[in-house]
Amino acid sequence: MASTTERPPHGGQAKKATASGWIGSALEYYDFFIYATAASLIFPQIFFPSTDPKVAIIASLATYGVGYVARPIGAFVLGHWGDTHGRKQVLIMCMFLMGFSTMAVGLLPTYAQVGWLAPALLVVIRLVQGFAVAGEISGASSMILEHAPFGRRGFFSSFTLQGVQAGQILAAAVFLPIAHFLPAEDFNTWGWRVPFLLSFFVIVAGYIIRREVEETPAFAAEDKKGAVPKAPVVEAFRNSWADMLRVVCMALMNVIPVVTSIFGAAYAVQPGYGIGFSKDIYLWIPVLGNILAVLVIPMVGNLSDKIGRRPPIIVGALASGLLSFGYLYAISIHSEALAIVMSLLMWGVVYQGYNAVFPSFYPELFPTRTRVSAMAISQNVGTALTAMLPAIFATVAPPGATDIPMMIGSLTLLICAVAATAAWSARETFRVPMSELGNPNAVPVEQREYQRTRERSIMDSRMAKRSV
Repeated sequence: MASTTERPPHGGQAKKATASGWIGSALEYYDFFIYATAASLIFPQIFFPSTDPKVAIIASLATYGVGYVARPIGAFVLGHWGDTHGRKQVLIMCMFLMGFSTMAVGLLPTYAQVGWLAPALLVVIRLVQGFAVAGEISGASSMILEHAPFGRRGFFSSFTLQGVQAGQILAAAVFLPIAHFLPAEDFNTWGWRVPFLLSFFVIVAGYIIRREVEETPAFAAEDKKGAVPKAPVVEAFRNSWADMLRVVCMALMNVIPVVTSIFGAAYAVQPGYGIGFSKDIYLWIPVLGNILAVLVIPMVGNLSDKIGRRPPIIVGALASGLLSFGYLYAISIHSEALAIVMSLLMWGVVYQGYNAVFPSFYPELFPTRTRVSAMAISQNVGTALTAMLPAIFATVAPPGATDIPMMIGSLTLLICAVAATAAWSARETFRVPMSELGNPNAVPVEQREYQRTRERSIMDSRMAKRSV
């Protein structure tokens, strides 16, 4: 009964919006993650040369973090745009900003050519990337959620993050043949530029796909009755600050991909650490982990529609934090096979308890009027707090340090515990009707039906007594 009222008026748009969110996220995060890959594998040599390997590694990983610093700013601007102009418009804007800034990286001169101007330009471009990506997940998640049928929001919304994982696979897959087949000199000179220049096709494909999707029924209804807020950011802070704080803490789970693909890559590949994993072999670790994640994500999203959003997030956070010890230990003992296995467990399976569920859980915590702003700001503030973790990890555990797995693993587990606590403190949302999402006093459909049935039973009993 309740489920039929929650089904969007245009059922076909749910699948269309999901496909758009998946492909758009894959393409946009391809751009974002090719930078992350290059920052670990090649940028220390061509943009931050130094006689001290520690200085070069920290400087390169810090530019990766700069992109996250810009994300809260982008979240304020793009979140406002998504709540006032629509989910579709903000997603197209994000696509163009990300695509052009990524192409610009591929055209940059190196430190050997222009000196310190090269890393300065790199930082500016990274700021634009961070600004652009700030509206992607919140916009795509909101669009899919608002098109999805009741009782299936977790499943459909999970495809946003499946697209993100596919973008990471694509990013690594582009680097793999280049790093493997090109001589080191050619790779360092021009080969690394190719993945960035391919973003031209990202721009074209993304625009074609996203222009075909209709605006969501929820936003269209708000717009039709003139209820679109003029200052959604202010309204979000006024009415949803507690849930925004919870999302900030849960978003600290970004520490797991940081440990896996950023610090882990530098630890395994950079000469200063002395591990000696080859670049092309190590690139297979995130590729295999993400391939597995692509398979696991919809299953976890579907599970969250049955048991709730909080249990998978809590279990995923704590278990992946514990597994980080094993992953880093595998690298420390120079075991490529064990590192791959631990990556598959930590990132490919367990972490997806969080990763597959937050695209539905976060927007469900907020009302339609401020959904994109509230989610974008809180999620990106949380990820920004993890922005400098690669550089912090490299500082705490520099080349030559002992017991790196214990130091970095302990920090990772502590951060994951904070995220799990935040999820535990949040209300459950998976069976709340779309019209009441964001209401802290909303009652799940089953509970509401139980209450109505009980009230009818009491009334029938009273009527029977009166008739007697």
